[in-house]
Amino acid sequence: MEYTVVGFPRIGEHRELKQATEAYFRGEKQTHELLADVERLRAAQWEKLRACGAALIPSNDFSLYDGMLDTAWMLNVIPGKYARLGLDEVGTYFAMARGYQGEHGDVTALAMKKWFNTNYHYMVPELDENTTLCLRHAHFLDGYEQAKHMGIETRPVVVGPYTFLKLARSSCDKKQFIASLAGAYAQLLKYASSRGVQWVQFDEPALVLDMTAEDVALLGALYESVLADRPADGTKLLVQTYFGDVRDCYERLCELPVDGIGLDFVEGKLSAQLMAQHGFPADKTLFAGVVNGKNVWRCRYRDMLEQLRKLCGMVRHVVLSTSCSLLHVPYTVAHEPQLPEQVRQRLAFAYEKLGELREICRLVDLPDCATDAAFLANEALHAAAPLAPNPAVQQQVASLTPRDFKREMPRRSRQALQRETLALPLLPTTTIGSFPQTASVKRHRARWRKGEISADEYANLVRVDIKRCIALQEELGLDVLVHGEYERNDMVEYFGENLAGFVFTRDAWVQSYGTRATKPPIIVGDISRISSITTPWISYAASLTQKPVKGMLTGPVTIFNWSFPREDVPPAESMYQIALALREEVLELEAAGIRIIQIDEAALREKLPLRRADWHSEYLDFALRAFRLCHSAVQPATQIHTHMCYSEFEDIISYIDAMDADVITFEASRSKLTILRALVQNNFETEVGPGVYDIHSPRVPSVTEIAASLKLMLRDIPADCLWVNPDCGLKTRGEPETIAALKNMVQAASCVRDTLR
Repeated sequence: MEYTVVGFPRIGEHRELKQATEAYFRGEKQTHELLADVERLRAAQWEKLRACGAALIPSNDFSLYDGMLDTAWMLNVIPGKYARLGLDEVGTYFAMARGYQGEHGDVTALAMKKWFNTNYHYMVPELDENTTLCLRHAHFLDGYEQAKHMGIETRPVVVGPYTFLKLARSSCDKKQFIASLAGAYAQLLKYASSRGVQWVQFDEPALVLDMTAEDVALLGALYESVLADRPADGTKLLVQTYFGDVRDCYERLCELPVDGIGLDFVEGKLSAQLMAQHGFPADKTLFAGVVNGKNVWRCRYRDMLEQLRKLCGMVRHVVLSTSCSLLHVPYTVAHEPQLPEQVRQRLAFAYEKLGELREICRLVDLPDCATDAAFLANEALHAAAPLAPNPAVQQQVASLTPRDFKREMPRRSRQALQRETLALPLLPTTTIGSFPQTASVKRHRARWRKGEISADEYANLVRVDIKRCIALQEELGLDVLVHGEYERNDMVEYFGENLAGFVFTRDAWVQSYGTRATKPPIIVGDISRISSITTPWISYAASLTQKPVKGMLTGPVTIFNWSFPREDVPPAESMYQIALALREEVLELEAAGIRIIQIDEAALREKLPLRRADWHSEYLDFALRAFRLCHSAVQPATQIHTHMCYSEFEDIISYIDAMDADVITFEASRSKLTILRALVQNNFETEVGPGVYDIHSPRVPSVTEIAASLKLMLRDIPADCLWVNPDCGLKTRGEPETIAALKNMVQAASCVRDTLR
């Protein structure tokens, strides 16, 4: 049996792509130097896959920023405002990704959304009546040609036409683009065939979403048109799905004149059942995604082999694969020697998963694995006792009652009390929490971690930064202040470091978007609070000002969703354990006199099941309860905030209201405030702060621009329910642009406030 992977990490083992790209942004690298770095990183990736014995190695899964953006660029979906800047190719590409503000003009970036149920973000293509959709270049084969020169045959990967059209945003009827879209993909295949490409992969994750009969018809129409004139001996086409099963279109998918179908047997609950019920075409290759591409625990060979043997009984030709791209896991456990051995041996990052795939391919051909050393070692590993059990925590969760999840006073009554107690002006201004992590902040943290300065010396340096941050916010005129989060390396990792049940990595980076990567903690056992996490820092900040200072916590759902979770306990169990630990912190902050506490749930939407029928039973019921468990015991006058970013919220607005927070802030600038109508339609009770400017772009919004956004918001949101804030934390931004943007934000709020008196 052969094996392959859907895709591979692309930022470099030590984030080399991030470093190269950011050097380009700073003007320290020329375009040709950046592209040369990309070639080196791609080559190293292919060499690793070849050395591990992979077949049909993917190419074009590498990206300077994002695969959806690459596809839009390839298909000439470039809005006029970017083309008119007059920048070179790479400059225009990055203007779409990050926005641009300079001598050539001033444009905002494309919208950015979560990629299905992951923490990866994609850029949302924009179609309009001026879009001329066509194959504008063949750069999707650049990697193929490079690998060919290395003696490696690869399969180029592009986002498929159905997924591209479904995820794109359009100001006109998308149906008008169907013919030109199909034509562009047909041309793509013809060009690939002319270059001798054996396989091309079209990624179609949108097929695992709820599909209507019209959607299924669209899928068929697109592919019938794309493949209408393909020669029999032309490039073979793999339609790759992932993140779930294709229950709504399985039969139609099997009918399409494609050569391979990739199915997810990890998150695809019905994939095996669909095959058993409807069969699988004898003329097609099944790319069986049985190895988890999103979590980091070693698979159990016994389960994999049993599954593969069943599939081989139904399908003539099977290629073993991952459930999705390995983009969502780190590179290798080899860079983590500090982890306890009993943890290390249970982990499999991308490189280790290649070893698992190769081992499974070997084992599946054996008549009997019972005496095989690798098989027996894997069995022993999975029979070992759980890591870090805590019976007291388990009992605490088991003892929860409905009263633990509910605040006593209704929200509208609380809001009146809070307005009187806090005495804030209309349109109060604040930030989401973090301030820029300057070079000196990072340097101080690195010196402390290396043991070059003591914990006390480091704490004193953090207090200096907090004092400076409070003074800056008072100078800017913000109404509700934050301490800046200078003590935190990451909004999840920092909390995990102060909770029992987690382990942490040094170099296990995973791409979140563009040049941004995170090191997700790994949940290995039962979770509990070790000691005070934030109170000393927040209390110190509050002592420096007469204005209210927000306590800043990351919520239980986000901590869970942005960690690699256990697979031996239900998600609800871990979320409740985290919530109970944070509940202690919330009550400690309140006892210290902090009257505004923000519990960020940036990732609430992230693990929402992709099919609406599963929302309650498999996620929302316990996720919302976990959030409420954190804050249900505070006094009515204590104002609870939460924050969410870069996702689709319109269809879950009523559930967000059910979190029973007092104020919610969320991303709205890139999504052009489309959420406002949903707030009105759902009679949203929570006070809101839709982001008035995009912090993921370096451009500084003007006073006029922000004021216009606020006036638009006031059409739908009562003035006494509207907060003014950026759309996310400021840690990734530079200080000059941050100060300029906040100054304009405060001035805009003041100008609009004056019109309301």
